[in-house]
Amino acid sequence: MDTSESSTGTDPQDASAGQDPRPPRRGRRRWVMDTRPLRIPAYRRLWSSTIVTAVGSQLTAVAVPKQIYDITGSSAWVGAASMAGLLPLIVFALWGGAVADTMDRRKLLLITNCGIAVTSVLFWVQAVAGFDSVAALMVLLAVQQAFWGLNAPARNASIARLVPEGELAAANALGSTVMQTGQVVGPLLAGVLIPVIGLPELYLIDALALCVTVWAVHRLPALPPLDSATKRRAGVREIAAGFRYISAHKVLLLSFLADIIAMVLGMPRALFPQLAAETYAPYGEGLALGLLFAAVPIGAVVGGLFSGTFSRARRHGWMVIGAVMAWGAAVAGFGLSGSLWLAVVFLAVAGVADMVSMVFRGAILLSAATDEMRGRMQGVFTVVVAGGPRLADVLHGAAGSAFGPRAAVVGGGLLVVVAMGGLALATPALRRYRI
Repeated sequence: MDTSESSTGTDPQDASAGQDPRPPRRGRRRWVMDTRPLRIPAYRRLWSSTIVTAVGSQLTAVAVPKQIYDITGSSAWVGAASMAGLLPLIVFALWGGAVADTMDRRKLLLITNCGIAVTSVLFWVQAVAGFDSVAALMVLLAVQQAFWGLNAPARNASIARLVPEGELAAANALGSTVMQTGQVVGPLLAGVLIPVIGLPELYLIDALALCVTVWAVHRLPALPPLDSATKRRAGVREIAAGFRYISAHKVLLLSFLADIIAMVLGMPRALFPQLAAETYAPYGEGLALGLLFAAVPIGAVVGGLFSGTFSRARRHGWMVIGAVMAWGAAVAGFGLSGSLWLAVVFLAVAGVADMVSMVFRGAILLSAATDEMRGRMQGVFTVVVAGGPRLADVLHGAAGSAFGPRAAVVGGGLLVVVAMGGLALATPALRRYRI
C-alpha cells in the first residue's frame, strides 16, 4: 500500500478471517467469481440480504413510475418523480455518512432498513386503496430515498470491518454483481408479474423481502465506532470535515474524479430511445431499446461472475485507470456501431469495465480511509454514483440534439479516454496506489 496516501483498511479485531489459509487457486477456480469473503459468516449474512433486496427494490423502482404514468399519462410526471427522489438521496447520503461514523453501524442499518420496509408497505396500502395521488407517491418516494441515503453509507462502510483488506476487492465484486443482477432480473420479473398479480403486489413483495434483510442485519455483530466518535454529533461540521479529508487524501479525490469522468462524459443512456428509433429501427424499436438498456448491466454481471481474473490484483490505482479508459473506448465503439448486435457487444464490454472500476474504486475508498471517516466517504460515493448518470442524461441529451446521437456517443467515449489518461499522467498518487 502507498502509505503516504492511505492507511490500513481492515481492523484486525473486527475481521473474522485473516490471510487465506488455502493454497492458491488453480485452473478454472482462478478466473471464476472470487468467493473468499463468503467464508466469513458476518459478511455472508450482509451479502445474502443484498441478494433478496436487489431484486425486490427493482420491483418498486418499476412500480412507482408505472403507477405515476397510469395516473397521469405523462412521462414528464415520471421524470419529475425521479428528481423528487434525487434531492433527499443526496442530502441524506451526506448526512448518513456522518451518522455512520458516530454510531453503531449495525443499529443504523436496522433502523433504516425498517424505515424502507415501512415505506414499501405504505406504497402497497395506497395502491390497494386506489388513492391515485401523484403527490402521495412523490412524498413516499422522497422518504424512501432518504432512508436509502442513510442506509447505503453504513452498509458499504461496514464491509471493511467484516473482511480482511486483501479481500475487499472480492467483497465489492460479490456485492456489485448481486446489485447488477437485480437491475437485470428485477425489471424483467416486474414486467412478467404486473399482468399476473397486479401492480400493488410488487410493493408488497419488496416489503416482505426487506423483512429478510432486517433479520440478516440483526444477526450481524455490533459495529460501534473504534474511536471517540460517540462524543461527536453528526452535523454540518462533520460533513465538512469529510470533504476536507477527501481534499487532503489525493487517492480518494482521484477515485471520485475517475467515476465522474466515466459517468458524466461517457454514460449515453439518454440517447438510447433515439438510437433505437432511428439507427436500430430495422431490428424493431422495442427490441433495440430493451437490449440497449440491458447490455451494460448484463456485461457487469458477466464481469462479476469472472471476478477471479482481477480481484487479487494489488495495483488498485492502475486497475481503476485501465477500467475507466476501457469503458470510454467501448462506449466510443458502441457509437460507431451500425449493427444492433455489435452495439450490444460494445455496451456489454463497457459493463465489464464498469464492474472492474466499481470493484477497485470501492476497495480504495474502504482501504485508504480510516474507519472514523469511512461512513462519510461512502456518503459522498453514494452521491457521486446517483448524481453522475443524471448529469450525463442532461449533457448527452443536449449533445445529441446538437450533433446527432451517434456523434455525441463517440465524442463522449473519446473524452473519457482522453480525460482519464490526462488525469493519470498528471497525478501519480492514483498510479502508485496499491495494497
